[in-house]
Amino acid sequence: MKKKLFSEIYLEIKKFKKKQKYFFLSTPKISIIIPKIKNKFIVVSQKRIPINRTIFEFPGGIVDKGKTPIQIAFSELKEETGYISLKKPKKIISFYPDPGRLNCSYECYYTDSLKKIGLPEKGIKLHLLNKRQILHLIQNKKFSHSCHVSAFLYLCNQNKYLSDK
Repeated sequence: MKKKLFSEIYLEIKKFKKKQKYFFLSTPKISIIIPKIKNKFIVVSQKRIPINRTIFEFPGGIVDKGKTPIQIAFSELKEETGYISLKKPKKIISFYPDPGRLNCSYECYYTDSLKKIGLPEKGIKLHLLNKRQILHLIQNKKFSHSCHVSAFLYLCNQNKYLSDK
């Protein structure tokens, strides 16, 4: 059984074993992009209503019907930061943020070929931060969106692995 909660968000109820029901949310796929200029990453900060705090994260958004995750990565980068990627971003990882309660996945991209063409979206602040500064924000729970943290740490590990060869 599916109960529509909002636009593309549904509460799904499935039978589990004989007399048990399992509840989860069906939500759209999400795309994020980690943009880098020289040795600085472009990070955005904005207030997140559910936790009533301003947090740091990378540009990203919902993958709308008829769009691909990479199209959303391009458009969210432009909307949220005023930058465009001059080449196709590299897909770094895909994962499920909470497979016990959500069926959506996160598609994560990286680009280091950028050009500034405009201003960030209203309500969003831009920050140019190095790896150490982002790790400090993570440690202090200011960069605390788990999917963005996971993608960043994966990228850092991948880059370290590649540079060791």
